[in-house]
Amino acid sequence: MKPIEIKAINTLRLLSADEVQNANSGHPGMPLGAAAIVYTLFRKVMRHNPADPTWRNRDRFVLSGGHGSAVLYSILHLTGYDLPLDELKRFRQANSKTPGHPEYGHTIGVETTTGPLGQGFSTAVGFAIAEARLGAEFNTDENKIVDHYTYVECGDGDLMEGITSEAASLAGTLKLGKLIVLYDDNGISIEGDTDLSFTENVAERFRAYGWFVIELDDGNDVDRIEDAIERAKADERPALIVCKTVIGFGSPKAGMASAHGEPLGADALSETKIAFGFDPTKSFVVPDDVREFMDMRVQGRKWQADWESRLAEYGRGDAEKAARFEEWYATGLTEGVDNEGLWEFNGKAATRNSSGVVLNRLAKLLPNLIGGSADLAPSNKSDMKERGWFSAKDRSGSNIHFGVREHAMAAVANGLALHGGLRPYCATFFVFSDYMRGSIRLAALMKLPVVYVLTHDSIGVGEDGPTHQPVEQLDSLRAVPNLRVFRPADSRETAAGWLAALAGEAPTCLVLTRQDLPLYENSGKEAMRGGYVLADAGNGEPDAILIASGSEVEQMMDAQRLLKVEGVEARVVSMPCMELFEEQSEEYKESVLPKAVRVRVAMEAATGQTWYKYIGLDGKLIRMEGFGASAPAKLLFEKYGFTAQHAADTVKSLLGYARA
Repeated sequence: MKPIEIKAINTLRLLSADEVQNANSGHPGMPLGAAAIVYTLFRKVMRHNPADPTWRNRDRFVLSGGHGSAVLYSILHLTGYDLPLDELKRFRQANSKTPGHPEYGHTIGVETTTGPLGQGFSTAVGFAIAEARLGAEFNTDENKIVDHYTYVECGDGDLMEGITSEAASLAGTLKLGKLIVLYDDNGISIEGDTDLSFTENVAERFRAYGWFVIELDDGNDVDRIEDAIERAKADERPALIVCKTVIGFGSPKAGMASAHGEPLGADALSETKIAFGFDPTKSFVVPDDVREFMDMRVQGRKWQADWESRLAEYGRGDAEKAARFEEWYATGLTEGVDNEGLWEFNGKAATRNSSGVVLNRLAKLLPNLIGGSADLAPSNKSDMKERGWFSAKDRSGSNIHFGVREHAMAAVANGLALHGGLRPYCATFFVFSDYMRGSIRLAALMKLPVVYVLTHDSIGVGEDGPTHQPVEQLDSLRAVPNLRVFRPADSRETAAGWLAALAGEAPTCLVLTRQDLPLYENSGKEAMRGGYVLADAGNGEPDAILIASGSEVEQMMDAQRLLKVEGVEARVVSMPCMELFEEQSEEYKESVLPKAVRVRVAMEAATGQTWYKYIGLDGKLIRMEGFGASAPAKLLFEKYGFTAQHAADTVKSLLGYARA
């Protein structure tokens, strides 16, 4: 290494340590140990433009060990991103651009929110799939306008997480050769030496997954790291480069677990600065020669200008294809998607089947739809019939075989959304959304428009029993900020759910039935408002309001008829999506649920706590109060009180009627 490189790496280390010390909070160990890895990527390997962090053909970097965020902020600052030194001094402070863990959309240059270990690694698999899919669609032999790599820094903790195993297995199967992971192998976790709980041979594990693996015994050797990356690029498989490092390198706490998650302390930090040849009395020092050497803006502009020149040439050669390239990156509803044919249905259907119909109609209009299921496509109805399957041999397919990997599937979908150019969805049984929860939460935090197709939505699953009958998941997901949970009552509401999901800037769960549901006369686009009057009282002035989502709307419609026979006028409100309903005006919400009508009954074959805000203290909720059972769905609905008669009797009780 050149002397200036050593100086630059040590500057990177000490900036990171100063951030943590100044905040009196954070993780200095990984930045001190892995600085050479991060330096090699940003200064010697990656094609990126600090002046335009959204350049489409940039290489992506994912800090999967998000607790080491200080080193990411330091390298972004040094290479010329708009992240001033003052922001590094405000590390982990209120309203700073340098939060404790990297946050997408908050800090310039951060490609994805990381922190929960394993999420970054798994999201990066989505980046690599996106690059391969877009390349297959748009590259020509003469001009590869989609041609970039995804690099990941990960640690021992990342590789202990189960989600990483799932994602690595999938990446190996798909031969994602433009995914290169650098493993910061320092052998330390919070509780001590990793041998306490993690003795496997990681390199052999990844070889078994089908990865190209290189082992380096010195994670500070920049030349060997760079050479390993070049070797990895020449292989068709994803690559794991094992870099043996020392946590807290250069400090008195080197190799110690205490270096992981607490500041070094003033004395130890001073000793560290002396060891690296820096003045121990000064903080946040960037020598002039290092600042000049590390600035990547001029080179980044050249890389981007060259690509833009090639893109212009591409457009001159095929204007139609160049226009489609731009269209694929557009967001929101595409013109022509909301057409009459999307809403055409006849008769009863399970909403999982309706969703499959809608998906395939959309597939003809949205060529950048991409997704798949956790080995459940025939049951989820989540495959696009005329779009082929993405594989190691064919990158042009839009369907993905995720295998039985719900954890990784949801994280990969996040990566597909973050990359740009694609509209991702993924599918499984609703009860298994619990396996996806961490990734769904991050999608909501990042406001990613991922669509989750979640079928077999209630005790209506029937004979499969309580292990497969979700009861608490609806409330659980409704509690997640920025997440829309859409449970349609019929086929047209299912179409509304898909359109709302594609039009939004947040993730959406489509919660769908296994059993057939009626097609209602007045259902349709109004469902995109989240809640609406499906069937009003005969005189427009209801004595009571019946509210439900999904399959229970059928019971409420029948209850309305039972009540009418006895002279009680009830309004039926279908509430497929509470989150969308809450976005409506107060006037609209009052028109649907007038405050003057205090007799309200809600029904949902779930725990249902979220309904109380709509029924009030005087209302009644018909809900599950335990787990289900193994029996035919019709018997279960009767057993647990999800019947029209029960709803009608509850209304009469609230109105003071004697039971007939």
